[in-house]
Amino acid sequence: MDQIEKIEKNIAPSREALRKHRVYSELKDIHDVRLFMEQHVFAVWDFMSLLKALQQELTCTTVPWMPKADAKVAHFINEIVLGEESDVNEIGEYRSHFEMYLDAMGEMGADKAFINAFISNLRTGTSVQDALMKLNLPETTRKFVEFTFKLIDRKRPHEIASAFTFGREDLIPDMFLAIIDRSGQEGVTAYPKLKYYLERHIEVDGDDHGPLALKMIEQLCGADEQKWKEAEMVAIEALHHRIALWNGVADLILTREAKTRLHH
Repeated sequence: MDQIEKIEKNIAPSREALRKHRVYSELKDIHDVRLFMEQHVFAVWDFMSLLKALQQELTCTTVPWMPKADAKVAHFINEIVLGEESDVNEIGEYRSHFEMYLDAMGEMGADKAFINAFISNLRTGTSVQDALMKLNLPETTRKFVEFTFKLIDRKRPHEIASAFTFGREDLIPDMFLAIIDRSGQEGVTAYPKLKYYLERHIEVDGDDHGPLALKMIEQLCGADEQKWKEAEMVAIEALHHRIALWNGVADLILTREAKTRLHH
């Protein structure tokens, strides 16, 4: 068994727990999907920071330019950055996937106040930690983003790549497919921006990036047993934070349902 297979075997229980998470069965109506999006948007945003950290490590973003060791991995990272930062939306406009998600939230009637306040604070120079603390977010959402930036601040590319590869990229299609299945086609197709975002993410992230993402891990860990152990630990921790994020969303939905029952 090679190192990649070993990691995949050891994270399989966490991945299965994500795929079967109770949050999907809680997404019963449009109000539930709104609550989901209001928290998940922070994961959509912080994904870009993981990606940008990898771009800084695996491509040249400084002057004078210097060639990197593996142009294929550099191409992979740059291709994802291109797609994530400047894709084309459903009406042919250039938009980042984060902005497409915000547009879909607006179309759905989801509350963008938290994420807008967060971005506004970052623009004025507030640290990520302080910007998060200014918001009345569930602890699970805050800790999810804090974990990402703890990894980024450590500047260990193999750890960042592990969270990106095993905790993020290849889970996104599974996650959105589950939302589509649970929320019902009629509800989703009534919202073209959300429908386009889901379909675009599944198309872009589905099978194309997996093999190169694994190659990136192999390049960064090489023959270093310690790096492989650290990559596995980060993969498991990233998945645990994703599960915790979903727990927090599911609890929000249950709380809303309880309040609704009280008022009737």
